[in-house]
Amino acid sequence: MALVDLIMPKMGESIMEATVLKWHKKPGDFVKQDESVLEIATDKVDSEVPSTAEGTIAELLYNENDVVPVGTVIARIKVGAQESIETPAEKAPIEPISFHPTKKAEPEMSTEEVPYVPVHHEPPHTIKQEGVRFYSPLVLNIAANEGIRMTELENIAGTGNEGRVTKKDILEYVAHRKNGTHHVEVKPEVFPVEKPVIANQPAIQPRETVVPQPAQQPVAVGSSGNVEIIEMDRMRRLIADHMVRSKATSAHVTSISEADVTNLVLWREKNKKEFEKREGEKITFTPLFIEAIVKCLKKFPWLNSSVDGDKIIIKKDIQIGMATALPSGNLIVPVIKNADQLNLVGLAKQVNTLANNARTNKLRPDDTQGGTFTFTNVGTFGSLMGTPVINQPQVAILATGAIKKRPVVIETEQGDSIAIRHMMYVSMSYDHRIIDGSLGATFVTAVVKELENFDINRTF
Repeated sequence: MALVDLIMPKMGESIMEATVLKWHKKPGDFVKQDESVLEIATDKVDSEVPSTAEGTIAELLYNENDVVPVGTVIARIKVGAQESIETPAEKAPIEPISFHPTKKAEPEMSTEEVPYVPVHHEPPHTIKQEGVRFYSPLVLNIAANEGIRMTELENIAGTGNEGRVTKKDILEYVAHRKNGTHHVEVKPEVFPVEKPVIANQPAIQPRETVVPQPAQQPVAVGSSGNVEIIEMDRMRRLIADHMVRSKATSAHVTSISEADVTNLVLWREKNKKEFEKREGEKITFTPLFIEAIVKCLKKFPWLNSSVDGDKIIIKKDIQIGMATALPSGNLIVPVIKNADQLNLVGLAKQVNTLANNARTNKLRPDDTQGGTFTFTNVGTFGSLMGTPVINQPQVAILATGAIKKRPVVIETEQGDSIAIRHMMYVSMSYDHRIIDGSLGATFVTAVVKELENFDINRTF
């Protein structure tokens, strides 16, 4: 009987590893081709891995919660054998070390060997210096449990692919830190300060190398009294880390304006039934807002960019991420690829498809990658406006609030009058490192004008 290797699939261009969440099969179980064998998680979405052959599971090479590089053999299938088979004792995988927010990670490392360990032909203890360093969910979880700040984590030597920090690396670091020694490699930085020496005072010396200090222990939060303690799920921990890193990376500034969207509301109300009948899709406000954003991004390309050190990378493709609420209450941001090449019908279909796939957990990892600008409709939940957090590595995120009828002053050639109009706040947070207030405010004003000048007589 032949053995077929089940490989950890590549889930996206930037995803190099995944965490095994749950095995649906165990050694000896029969599996059909394309039947789900296990669930895996990346820093983007959760997915299932199907079997590539029909047969019997011969062995599982990794345990749940293990972080596995893409392209690695994770299981072997005995083709054509349906009878139950035993996994050899010498092939049995080691028990994983469990990590929980309420427990400290054990520094002791097992000396047993996993049956299959991918070999990385890179020198040990290398740190990738360019770009944003990737950390697996497991590494971030261990760092949070041990009170390791992001600045400290960034200086841990990594032995993984492209210098990434592995579970072994961070556990060794934790052990060294508890013993009073730091397993950190820091590139010395010296900043000379040239100032005149004042009489009777010591000369100012150049700034010395800054070595990260041990992380401060998190402040204990009292849990006495009538309280309920809920552990964050994996996605909420990833969101929390992403939001904190975004605030630490970008200098956030928010500009707010107000739009009279009466024409847009009346047009949608008039055409939504015909649109659904002809196109088989519901028309919401989201594709109408995205259409206006795309037009303005073409005029102001700096809003469709990212920052790499002291370089500004302007993206030629316009790919709009749209924040979508999941049934669990968490948020995910699927991306409309090449939004500038889609008409209103195409945008509506993409919006509906991605939103439905997000709510039914059918998004692919590629569906959440490659965004160049993000849109969020906080008005869906009744908010008048919001100050959203930038979705890194982008430089801006635009939010629309709830549409409310209000009496407003209308200026005409015959004079001013008061009328009931559909009004909506538009706010945008942007990275003040490269987007000044004038450009940010100008862009928001341009979006408002696009919405206010909506052609009420337009066709689909």
